[in-house]
Amino acid sequence: MTSQVNSNLPFKGKTVLITGSGTGIGQAIATKFAEKGASIIIMGRRQKPLDETKEILLKTMSSIGSSAKVISFPGVDVSDEQSLIKMYTAIKGTSENLDIIVNNAGVSGPVKVFTNADHGEFKECVAIHLTGTFFTSVHGLDLLSKNGKIITISTFFTEENKFEQRPYRFRTPYTAAQGAKNRLAEALAWELTDRGIRSVATNPGPVHSDRIYKTVYPKAAAEFLRVGGFKNMKSSVIELVLSKILPHLGSNTSEISSRVKEIAQEVIKTRSDVNSNQDDLERDISELTNKLYNIAEKIQENTKKMIVDGEFLSQEDVAEMVLTLSSEKISRLLNGRVVPNDRVFYTVKPSVSTVVLQTDSHPNLGTILISISSSDSFDLSRIEGLCQTMVNSGLKKIIIVAPKKIEQLSEFPQHQVDLSDESDLRDSLNRIKSSNGPINGLIHFTGRIDYSKSLLELSKQEWDSLINRFIHIPALVTKHMVTIMAPDGALEEPTRFKESSGNVIIVGPDWPSGDKISGLIKARAELFRGALRPFVVTANQELSDVLGSKIRLYLALPGNFDNGRVDEGQMRDSLVSLISRSRSNDQHQNETIFCLGN
Repeated sequence: MTSQVNSNLPFKGKTVLITGSGTGIGQAIATKFAEKGASIIIMGRRQKPLDETKEILLKTMSSIGSSAKVISFPGVDVSDEQSLIKMYTAIKGTSENLDIIVNNAGVSGPVKVFTNADHGEFKECVAIHLTGTFFTSVHGLDLLSKNGKIITISTFFTEENKFEQRPYRFRTPYTAAQGAKNRLAEALAWELTDRGIRSVATNPGPVHSDRIYKTVYPKAAAEFLRVGGFKNMKSSVIELVLSKILPHLGSNTSEISSRVKEIAQEVIKTRSDVNSNQDDLERDISELTNKLYNIAEKIQENTKKMIVDGEFLSQEDVAEMVLTLSSEKISRLLNGRVVPNDRVFYTVKPSVSTVVLQTDSHPNLGTILISISSSDSFDLSRIEGLCQTMVNSGLKKIIIVAPKKIEQLSEFPQHQVDLSDESDLRDSLNRIKSSNGPINGLIHFTGRIDYSKSLLELSKQEWDSLINRFIHIPALVTKHMVTIMAPDGALEEPTRFKESSGNVIIVGPDWPSGDKISGLIKARAELFRGALRPFVVTANQELSDVLGSKIRLYLALPGNFDNGRVDEGQMRDSLVSLISRSRSNDQHQNETIFCLGN
């Protein structure tokens, strides 16, 4: 029997849209709002989980006497702008206004060292976490009521602020997307001030969920084993075996034994480089599976030890936090903030500096590549000046890597490359290495951004272009540059990365210049700088701690926080010092991000 209508519910008359609401945290958030009287719009890619969530919500509403509604939109992918537009158009047709948008949808993304991660999965991770958050928020604005709220859930392993970097090994696309998502939440608050709409983000930290227990930790353990090796198995065999056993991890003993036998048979049948017989291989795979499980458990337990009471948050805890941030008072007090809700005591090494120590000699200057994804005349002039400084410093050879639209730079050899095309980039770098011998380093220029344009006015094409220039291309350039600096076969046998050395520098977008820079402009400027910082820190941790490589990745961010002005001569000298830096003699190995001002 349905209860009488309850008029004392705090969110009665409010409508909340929650992305990724079919399972897990999204479902818990939807349920929490339903308990408080809100109507709920649930959406996601799969029909069945949404149907199950809708049933839970309707029962909840009935039990408390709520007259609220549940509207379900299956088949909606937040990374697909047209899918979102279609959903919002349908919502308009119901005459339903929105009061709260909760950006919750997410995926774990590839859990691999960035040198071996699939770029398609990299892009998908960024598309769901960052692009999905952006377009879900922007296209929902016409429906959001005055004093509406946008609540964004991000992660604690990234950057809650620009000076504290928390590297999350094996998760470069995740950290890049989440770092930018934090900065996006801040920027949206500034962009939406005139509309009275508030934007707050929260970083829950580790949460009890299938994604942690069945995906991230075991995949991280598998990557440790692939890189570190096991018995006499080749890395590629370890990867094949673990990819097939992962979906069954945690199953009963008989099922695991059956899968081990099937996998051993398949390996022997398809791999000519495996010398073990069936029984020996089954024994090795069983041991490998046990080690995988034990490492995953250890990762989980080590994380728990960094929490005061040793307990992860529950999904209901996160839902309670979102509910609290959605209140009128709290959303007003915390508008534009990233609220840490995690309790992990995670000490970090300082990685940001404003000074590059200069050296008189540059013994490591050999053949250096300079790549650029922008045709901005200012950037081209900056590169010309840098090339001259490098020549004066004793550089043997400079090779320019640039898109076709960029005209010949100075007298240096120039290769036309589509930097966003992985095959073209990889093949071009290999040809350059074959023709010129070892490459000692690369400096990549992302180009600048027009900070005068509102984020809310960006078309999909403009947004995608920014994502490409400031996330995807730097990731691709780094990945394939590191690969050609390493010995042949390092991708298949990661231990060979220990023989590699060199430096890669990403020169990010300039800080806005002027005597009086508004908070709005500063917030826009931080969006993609906020993606590059955690990416560089995470990739460096993988290069050093995981692969044992002497390759170093740096991020140079031109401009200071006072007025953005850059001493171009000082910056050129700093870049030359960084590209020639020797890791073995580096006394400041933690410093990988440099804000180069005047």
